[in-house]
Amino acid sequence: MQEYNSSVAPALPQLPKALTGIEGLDEITDGGLPQGRPTLICGSAGCGKTLMGIEFLVRGIQEYNEPGVLMAFEETGEELAANVASLGFDLKALQDSKMLRLDHVHVDRSEIEETGEYDLEGLFIRLGYAIDSIGAKRVVLDTIEALFSGFPNQAVLRSEIRRLFRWLKDKGVTTVITAERGDGTLTRQGLEEYVSDCVILLDNRVIDQITTRRLRIVKYRGSTHGTNEYPYLITEDGISVLPVTSLRLDHQVSNNIMSSGVPALDDMFGMGGFYQGSSVLITGTAGTAKTTLAASFAEKTCEQGQRCLFFAFEESPQQLLRNMQSVSVDLKSHVASGLLRIEASRPTINGLEQHLVTLHRLVKEFKPDAVIIDPITNLITVGNIAEVRSMLTRLIDFLKVSGITAYFTALVSGRGQQQEMTDEGVSSLVDTWISVRDLEGIGERNRGLSILKSRGMAHSNQVREFLVTDRGVELLEVVVGPTGIVTGASRLTQQLQEHAQTLAAQQEADRRDRELERRRRVLEANIANLRTEFESVEEELRQINSHEQTRQQTLASGHQRIAAANPPRRNAPTAGENPK
Repeated sequence: MQEYNSSVAPALPQLPKALTGIEGLDEITDGGLPQGRPTLICGSAGCGKTLMGIEFLVRGIQEYNEPGVLMAFEETGEELAANVASLGFDLKALQDSKMLRLDHVHVDRSEIEETGEYDLEGLFIRLGYAIDSIGAKRVVLDTIEALFSGFPNQAVLRSEIRRLFRWLKDKGVTTVITAERGDGTLTRQGLEEYVSDCVILLDNRVIDQITTRRLRIVKYRGSTHGTNEYPYLITEDGISVLPVTSLRLDHQVSNNIMSSGVPALDDMFGMGGFYQGSSVLITGTAGTAKTTLAASFAEKTCEQGQRCLFFAFEESPQQLLRNMQSVSVDLKSHVASGLLRIEASRPTINGLEQHLVTLHRLVKEFKPDAVIIDPITNLITVGNIAEVRSMLTRLIDFLKVSGITAYFTALVSGRGQQQEMTDEGVSSLVDTWISVRDLEGIGERNRGLSILKSRGMAHSNQVREFLVTDRGVELLEVVVGPTGIVTGASRLTQQLQEHAQTLAAQQEADRRDRELERRRRVLEANIANLRTEFESVEEELRQINSHEQTRQQTLASGHQRIAAANPPRRNAPTAGENPK
């Protein structure tokens, strides 16, 4: 028997899928709906079943050039076209271009006379003609309850439902069937979800007087898919599903550095700022200049020619511009140049998902390099902590995937350890966490700043006192007293003491310099006296030497004269000599 080699086994064929074009839905379905198979969309009234079906058809025509058939059993074609016109869907134009076939089938239970031979053969003929007339690839049936309202016989009903789904499969069209949710079941009949290849449940719920919509994929034969509940919104652009976009954490990173807008704060980072595309969190109690720091970052970003999107939840744009002008942070000129866009509203105007969709839309329109949200704490008024954390997680992931620097401010309350934690619980998600706090002294209140973490770079561990002046935010140098770092009046006292000590040390140094100079002069005078005495002795010795030399010369001269006056006498001649 030949041994099986798994390394050369052919790859198994993947389930073909049809992209829906609906934002976020193709991501959680891992590529779209099952191609050539029926998908059931069920839910209660007002959850957007019909809209999702129509958008599936319209996106298929506009983005993938796949004609579609919409067979409605409750609303007429004119009513459907008017309902979706506000979303920018022109059904009449698509019909005129032969890309969409819209057929309204009126089903009146009183006109149906049930017999054992009653079936849906007429519907199959009508639907088959509509599909063949335009070569449709996509079909939407809205809704199946209206179609089967005339079947009181459950046996016949179940048989016809199975037959309908089998007919659609044999036809090879990608079908979306909408159904109303039943009591304790996904559909009224409780059968459709079992014969469908893909089931999507839409839910419209009200929590704390706020409407939220959730989408869940109940099943998907032959494919992996997201299993969680995902919020979705119905906006002017259609349906938008908001999945967590970066569960694998495989987004690209940048080595570029962005300035915080405060030079002294940049110096506290090992790289002179924080990484572009990272997330920054500023936490602190009320009145600790969080908004001022955020505005300084916005100004610096715009000065570098980059775009900044500023979400303000507490101040109007005019108030923000005026207040920042008082500390020499000029945002008005950048708004006028188009580099800065300020969006101001109360968080309670929308739910969390609507805020997230609004941010997605503005990011796509404005294409910013940085996004500021001031503060994220106010989002708790429209959701619980778990929901806010989930929303901020999706937001941070979205901005990171897009390479956009996120800058958040958050209000913290309490003292001590509680000040190191945010109510939203996102401090562990961000890359850089800066804490601003009150440094209360004797009868005064000062501000301090420290960097709690900064991923990927070294950073200062000091707590720096800072001031908000008419020149902006100014970080002061660290002053250490006998008991540690001092601030405020104690800082001034310590500086005065250090100045006095420095002055005293300088005066002592000057005294020592003067004493040294006096001693130098005395020594120089002594040296001059010794030099004078030495010169006198030297002159005296020179004169003695001169006299001695003169005496020696005189003696020598006398000897010469005496020798000249007494010449030597000649001796008597010897024998044999002839005297002259």
